[in-house]
Amino acid sequence: MTGKMYSEVGIFATENASKYLQQLCKHFAHKVEVRYDAQSGEAALPPGPVRLRATASELRVEICAPDEAGLKAARHIVDVHLERFAFREAFKGMGWQAL
Repeated sequence: MTGKMYSEVGIFATENASKYLQQLCKHFAHKVEVRYDAQSGEAALPPGPVRLRATASELRVEICAPDEAGLKAARHIVDVHLERFAFREAFKGMGWQAL
């Protein structure tokens, strides 16, 4: 195994990006190591590290994992939690793209 990490990015256009970033990080902090402020965050999810960035108009989430199964798991973790937190915006998952 080469140790290559696979990465993807998801972008959610929302005026509530900072709010969702903080909700995600507070929630993840119950189980994993997390560091965050109002504009950025990092969480050590089991599939791999996640980096979050909030602007006035979008939430950007970068996921990393050692394989496709890990990316799938990380996508699922982020999407399911955002669906719960962003239900008022009818969020149904990010359009994930490889980095």
